[in-house]
Amino acid sequence: MLWCKILCQLTFTLGNYFLMCGIFGSYRYASAPDADSQFSLALSALRQRGPNDQGLDHYTVGANRLTFGHTRLSIIDLSPGGHQPMHSDDGRYTIVFNGEIYNYRELRQTLKSLGRNFRSDSDTEVLLACWAQWGTDCMPRLRGMFAFVVYDRSEQTLTCVRDAFGIKPFFYHNGGDGFSFASEMPALRHLVREKARLDLQRAYDYLVWGTYDDKPASFIEGFQHLMAGHWLQIQLSDRVVNIEPRRWWWPDIKERTDLSFSDAADQVRQMFLENIRLHLRSDVPLGCALSGGVDSSAVVCAMRLLEPDAPIHTFSYVARGSNVDEEYWVDLVNKKVGAIPHKLTLAGAELAADIDALLRTQGEPFGGTSIYAQYRVFQLARESGITVTLDGQGADELLAGYPVYIGQRMHSMLDKGDIAGLIRFARDWSKWSGRDLPMAVSGLLKELLPVELQKLPRKFRGQDPLGEFINATAVRDLKLDLWAGIRSAEPAPRRRMMATLRDSLTGGGLAHLLRQGDRSSMHWSIESRVPFLTTDFAEFLLGLPEAYLLSESGETKHIFKAAMRGIVPDAILDRRDKIGFATPERAWLQQIGQQALEWMDGAAEIPFIDAAAARRGMQSILAGKKTYNMLAWRKINLCRWVQFSL
Repeated sequence: MLWCKILCQLTFTLGNYFLMCGIFGSYRYASAPDADSQFSLALSALRQRGPNDQGLDHYTVGANRLTFGHTRLSIIDLSPGGHQPMHSDDGRYTIVFNGEIYNYRELRQTLKSLGRNFRSDSDTEVLLACWAQWGTDCMPRLRGMFAFVVYDRSEQTLTCVRDAFGIKPFFYHNGGDGFSFASEMPALRHLVREKARLDLQRAYDYLVWGTYDDKPASFIEGFQHLMAGHWLQIQLSDRVVNIEPRRWWWPDIKERTDLSFSDAADQVRQMFLENIRLHLRSDVPLGCALSGGVDSSAVVCAMRLLEPDAPIHTFSYVARGSNVDEEYWVDLVNKKVGAIPHKLTLAGAELAADIDALLRTQGEPFGGTSIYAQYRVFQLARESGITVTLDGQGADELLAGYPVYIGQRMHSMLDKGDIAGLIRFARDWSKWSGRDLPMAVSGLLKELLPVELQKLPRKFRGQDPLGEFINATAVRDLKLDLWAGIRSAEPAPRRRMMATLRDSLTGGGLAHLLRQGDRSSMHWSIESRVPFLTTDFAEFLLGLPEAYLLSESGETKHIFKAAMRGIVPDAILDRRDKIGFATPERAWLQQIGQQALEWMDGAAEIPFIDAAAARRGMQSILAGKKTYNMLAWRKINLCRWVQFSL
């Protein structure tokens, strides 16, 4: 086919180098103490994000000082031409940039036709030229993952931008000494003299509801996330007082009716392969994180389609002997494409030995032990000489891959008055592995009931905002909002599932997964790429009929599976179970035993926790007297993080 021949015009370039980046900056008032030692510490804190090069520049802005810092992990243009901070030819703009612009070659050609000249093959120089040419209007043109800051000397402004999905991180703080930003929390903390204090509302939401990274607030008071698809611009004056992040990407979910399922599947196939083609651009070796599910298998098989003869290294965690082991499916894909497999197994003792390093790597508490498996997979890739990996992250949020979307799908059908169809759909959906009819009914009720009436069923599922380990008096005294951790999408009658997917992609469920992947990969100086996450692909999928994603028979990722026929083995596409990237958490926790109880000592430093009750609950789980759930891990994680982070 012609489209396949065009897409196959790609070669892997092998080298002996390893690039992604870390950035930081500080606009400090003249009255602030000298910060040179703080800048050195911030550079050191970002070293793992960029071991190949670093830059530090200072600029005088009136009586104040602006500083940009950058560490570089070289992926594209390994020459000094990619050094940052980078300045425009006329000296007006200076940029620090973390990420990759995958369509930089196409943008470069467009800019050349407009009279722009280039000195290097760096995507940073292309990004800077895009800004000089189009300003903030350049953002929708970018295909990639990015967080960058531009200083405009003419307008005396500082503009901060984060990519549409929040793949690359960006933290900022505005305080008495000035405005500071960084790629990671530890680096930003070196730039801020104020004592770090736990954000109690954020900690409460995480512990009780399991939500984090879904709002601007971080786990430390005053330290903010610039949210996915947002930008902010500040005027550099004596005091930075007006910080108002604005959204630059918000996909339309209006349903299009001009495409049959077959035609839409053909377009999904072409767009996905184009995404893979762009994400294979690199001047260093590439590999793939392979779990054995549909998403990562599709990435690996598409790589083979585009590069019939290139070596493909895959990296997999396998949980042999457990009910979450996917080694059979990993082996099937590796055999299909002739990959060079790399596998690892893990035990609870290894988690115990590495938990402090993992918490420091993440910078903040995180969701579950699967993050440890991911962390070790990236270590395995680094030890195998790989610098860039492709990953299937984001597909579940794009394609309605999780069971939780059942409620919104049924609600949309109810909006349309299709009661008979709703009943048939619930019945057929419940026949798939790991589902049942009560789950479907519960999902719809959760959609229909107001928050106040949802409290009782949530308590029944173990989500009690005033559970046995919570100090209710302290919660009231601290004026914590018990239900702030419940997130709901912007209402969209007849398109409720698509509205929820949009919310998941732009700050909901995907945000913490991307944060965890970024920190774990960058700890090992690995650039993890997520080819499902491009704005044009997301906009196309979110405009399709909901039944194209979650079919009338209850099949998730319906259109993508159809699009991948002939590329991915049918056995993978026809799987009726969904394991995801999971670890045997309860078994690991029991292996850790006494050490887990020692980690709980940090509960005494969190005012809304009844430390004695929390410890008793953990003892009951370890003794097998109480059912394990994710709350147990969150208790351990938060308490241990507080012990050495604050």
